[in-house]
Amino acid sequence: MQEYIWVTGIILKQSPIGEYDRRISLLTKERGKLSAFAKGARRSGSRLAAATAPFVFGRFKLYEGRSSYTLAEADVQNYFEELREDYIGACYGMYFAEVADYYTRENNDEKEMLKLLYQSLKALCAPSLPDPLVRCVYELRAIAVNGEFPGPPADRALEESTLYSLQYIVSSPIEKLYTFAVRDSVLEQLRQIAEEYMRRFVGREFKSLEVLQTLC
Repeated sequence: MQEYIWVTGIILKQSPIGEYDRRISLLTKERGKLSAFAKGARRSGSRLAAATAPFVFGRFKLYEGRSSYTLAEADVQNYFEELREDYIGACYGMYFAEVADYYTRENNDEKEMLKLLYQSLKALCAPSLPDPLVRCVYELRAIAVNGEFPGPPADRALEESTLYSLQYIVSSPIEKLYTFAVRDSVLEQLRQIAEEYMRRFVGREFKSLEVLQTLC
């Protein structure tokens, strides 16, 4: 008899398998990052079709096979539909998902990264928040969640507001992370620091970022 588990998470990516199936990568609160097969998800009218798209957040019912999980059903709580109507916002979202995919592992405690990704996708949907600021905040906090944030760079003069913003980004509750705005000069300093630290601590190219750079 199959034993089912329920997990709460966000779909990071999906890819076609065979003629009708999908393989999904899912970042979960309970089991970190995991992969699962969604049988028949590409069939017309499949109840799993919409539930296996990138950014979907909800509860997922899985059963474990010998070498992988299989998705049985999903209780979707947020589709992030705004991103499906905003191509640039969707590119930012795919980039955030790629970073989360890079940083997370199966059976690790990834609750903080899951919360960060969820709140950052919500921030991309907020018209009042500029996408470049959301990106800086996400990158810097992701580095901090992974325990690699080295503090403000010591080799340059930073505005006081930049120093305050950095402290807020790495230490505030994630639920309150996107509750501030900055002037252009501060945003530029944050952008430079985030770019430098991503290059130093991640050091890899992301496909979605390459696409994003051609658009912005």
